Amino acid sequence: MFREMRRIKQLLSTEDTTAVLNRCTNGVLACLGDDDYPYAVPISYVYFNGKIYFHSARAGHKIDAVIKNPKVSFAVIDEDTIVSKEYTTYFRSVIVFGKARIVEGDERLEAFRALVEKYSSDQPEESKHKEINGCTHSYIAAIDIEHMTGKEAIEFVRAKNS
Repeated sequence: MFREMRRIKQLLSTEDTTAVLNRCTNGVLACLGDDDYPYAVPISYVYFNGKIYFHSARAGHKIDAVIKNPKVSFAVIDEDTIVSKEYTTYFRSVIVFGKARIVEGDERLEAFRALVEKYSSDQPEESKHKEINGCTHSYIAAIDIEHMTGKEAIEFVRAKNS
């Protein structure tokens, strides 16, 4: 169903792919938007329990799109160094394909806690708890991952192998 990566030598291991997802703080969610135009939107996220979680207003283009058609892709760029003299970039990135859904109940609370820990771990526990329990004006959505690949520049592969 999903294409094999063409440059297989540049495929990241599962461990390296999840490390990228854990390390990055933002990515681009791509979905089918209004009038079937592609809609790509930058989001903050957390990779938690094998899923991508993000928050959203209860109304807007992003949430309307994923409710209309839950099939999405999500991409993060971990490294993107321009190497002018070689006419290239040294890159590392991950792309995820899956289905998005709004989460409720315990899953919502756990995902919200994970988001708060990722972005505000330095805040007092009482403040984090208040934020999590007091935020009722937004959705938490999950991407149930169906396919995920990481890829890096051949130069990074060669450096690992030498």
